[in-house]
Amino acid sequence: MNERTLEVMPVNSLWMLREKIDALLASKLISEKEELERRLARVTGQNQNRRPYPKVHQKYKNPERPDETWSGRGRQPRWFVAQLHAGNTAENLRISSPAMNH
Repeated sequence: MNERTLEVMPVNSLWMLREKIDALLASKLISEKEELERRLARVTGQNQNRRPYPKVHQKYKNPERPDETWSGRGRQPRWFVAQLHAGNTAENLRISSPAMNH
């Protein structure tokens, strides 16, 4: 189809052609987006079907502010370090039962 053909087409036909083109473009864009997402997942090593990790329970709490807790994983929070420097032991800061977890 050349430019001259488009110029002589009736308006209704042009609108129908445009709607077909819009639908086709939308479909192709969705398809390309999905393919790019699959390729990105392969490149980055992300697996969409990863198993969920279990919830990590809190093991320590700040006696001065009981809402501050720590699971024992990662970097020690400032309050935990301060409590250790103040003479407390990690065992003294331990949450006694799982029911007390936040």
